[in-house]
Amino acid sequence: MTNNYDLLFPKLIDWDRFIAFRPDVPFSDEVIELLNTLSSALMTDRSSRFYPDVITFAYFCRKANLLKLKNEYVKECELKLGRGILFHIAPSNVPINFGYSLVAGLLAGNANIVRVSTKHFTQVDLIVDHLHELLETGKYDDAANRIVLVRYDRTSDASEYFSQIANVRVIWGGDKTIQTIRQNMLPARSFDVCFADRYSIAAVNPKAVIEASDTDMKNLAEAFYNDTYLFDQNACSAPHTIFWMDDVCLKDAKMKFWNAVHKCVSAKYTLQSVMSVDKLTAFYRQSAFMNINAEKMPDNVVVRVELRELCNNIEDFRCACGYFSEKTISSLDEIASIINVKYQTLAYYGLSRNELKSFVLRNHLSGLDRIVPMGETTVFSLTWDGFNLIDTFTREVCIL
Repeated sequence: MTNNYDLLFPKLIDWDRFIAFRPDVPFSDEVIELLNTLSSALMTDRSSRFYPDVITFAYFCRKANLLKLKNEYVKECELKLGRGILFHIAPSNVPINFGYSLVAGLLAGNANIVRVSTKHFTQVDLIVDHLHELLETGKYDDAANRIVLVRYDRTSDASEYFSQIANVRVIWGGDKTIQTIRQNMLPARSFDVCFADRYSIAAVNPKAVIEASDTDMKNLAEAFYNDTYLFDQNACSAPHTIFWMDDVCLKDAKMKFWNAVHKCVSAKYTLQSVMSVDKLTAFYRQSAFMNINAEKMPDNVVVRVELRELCNNIEDFRCACGYFSEKTISSLDEIASIINVKYQTLAYYGLSRNELKSFVLRNHLSGLDRIVPMGETTVFSLTWDGFNLIDTFTREVCIL
């Protein structure tokens, strides 16, 4: 056993008792009640109002939503139990991600050890504080005892110990993080579920932009802001390249869209000086490797780069905090040649579900696990990166 970690929740833990946990059925009543009470506590906390991602998380944990998910993910004809102990390594760049990973593990009937980011996020503190309040009531001991939240840096040997007792190891992070964590051995029947570094894009129908009312455009700009600037464009689901369908109204549609986005971002976002330099550096680097053109904008809060050619490695030229490549296409099929396993999310506006489904099937895509309306790229689902998390985090018992 190691002591090289900070225990965030609970205040004290009996590791022998925790390791002895016996798996539960998915979506147990105890877990649903705990999460619903946590949801209510977060929703009524005035501090949560400053953090939209906390409100969204709380909304996800509502009993009504969890029962809806139970209906979708649990089949009465199947006999399933959790796999045991899940060891989650949360990413460092998305504050609330640790909460969703934890919730998925709980709903699947498991005990969970979650390593949260070493960076300080108020969102994490809010959830941890309310979990302590719930534990102190004594009403939710059974479900709360399935939660361990820890924090430690790279010099700690805690990952080695937690890996030794894990039935599933859930790794969120870049490729280097995954390689580092995998140096710690797992038990023979245990396995990793890895959410690696991914790249996301968007596709826009200019006709839909032209036809949008002022209210629609304001909502669209805010949706795009939430997809990109809310996490400084660091989330894997944040679009970096925008594909525009070719049309006679394209020029006007772009102007209408980017003016609305710029207005929204200018009112909400503070661009750090260092990121202004990074954007300029990114542009020069990109121009050295491909044929591009800088699009005019009022300032560098929004930086746009027009691609005159579509390169297979466009994902290698991403930049954060509002740096976007754009490409005009006549058909979605033109994107297929560059899509590989690194591609996670396609955000869309003005395209039909059937059109998008046909695009995927027609091109036998090896990437793009999520296709969502613009504004919903960060919305968590129990099916993520192509994994049905409830199925992945449970085992099925077969009775003949």
